[in-house]
Amino acid sequence: MDRADHLRDQSEALSELWPRARVIVLDSAGNALAEDDGSLRAPLGVQISEGPGGVGAASFLGLDADGQAWFAIDAELVAFDAPRRVDLRAAAAHWPLLQASVFAQARALQHWRSRHRYCGVCGGQMSFARAGWTGRCGQCGTEHYPRTDPAVIVAVSDGERLLLGRQAGWPARRYSVIAGFVEPGESLEQTVAREVLEETGVRVRSCRYLGSQPWPFPSALMLGFAAHAEPDEPKTSDELEEARWFTLDEIRAAAARGERGAAADDDGPLLSPSISISRWLIEDWRVAAEARAER
Repeated sequence: MDRADHLRDQSEALSELWPRARVIVLDSAGNALAEDDGSLRAPLGVQISEGPGGVGAASFLGLDADGQAWFAIDAELVAFDAPRRVDLRAAAAHWPLLQASVFAQARALQHWRSRHRYCGVCGGQMSFARAGWTGRCGQCGTEHYPRTDPAVIVAVSDGERLLLGRQAGWPARRYSVIAGFVEPGESLEQTVAREVLEETGVRVRSCRYLGSQPWPFPSALMLGFAAHAEPDEPKTSDELEEARWFTLDEIRAAAARGERGAAADDDGPLLSPSISISRWLIEDWRVAAEARAER
């Protein structure tokens, strides 16, 4: 997607794009309207009701590779319906990449607008401009912009094992790498060391950045790291109900168990779903550990 920032304040250009644009429609819970089979139902702009549901009420998302515009709009503003609602996690696992990315962008924008209806400076009511990307206070004139919260997510190893933890609210037997939000005044490396120590009691000695993933649940950016740590015995705080070291063989078994599905014949640990950067970090560690084992 070309987000086409230069078009956001061009109302005439957006109005010209609207009739032939695809429009993703979100309900109040942030789910997308979908077909019976769960695929995206994104009507053209010309199919959306006039009045409050026109281009002025929509957020402009950008242009795809074919030059077609994409917009997002709240379902309550349009006389349009669909047989199903699909949440973002399901869409990320099954929809084409472009559609899932459009949904993620639309959902994050919707969440920001719904929670920033009033100015944080003076309490005045907000209005939204630049095709949904800028909030303006009608009382003091302060401008507000969509926020993204940075968070680190880290594959911690002592050289032989991988550190994984689980939260009490996760699906049974699910384990993942350690993650946490960046605090004011911290570097990302400091966040890695602090979060791992706070959540597991393990001391990180070094780390390196590997990659990132937008995580609009509702508005985070996950920054992935690999870290080397002391082989300390994990001690959990109130954030995790369990944390422990996993060997390469245990990680292999957990990955295979997930591939077999819920009908697996054992009750061992399960790993993060494949759509997440946490699983990518686990796989990155596994590949490197296998390479070391072969040498």
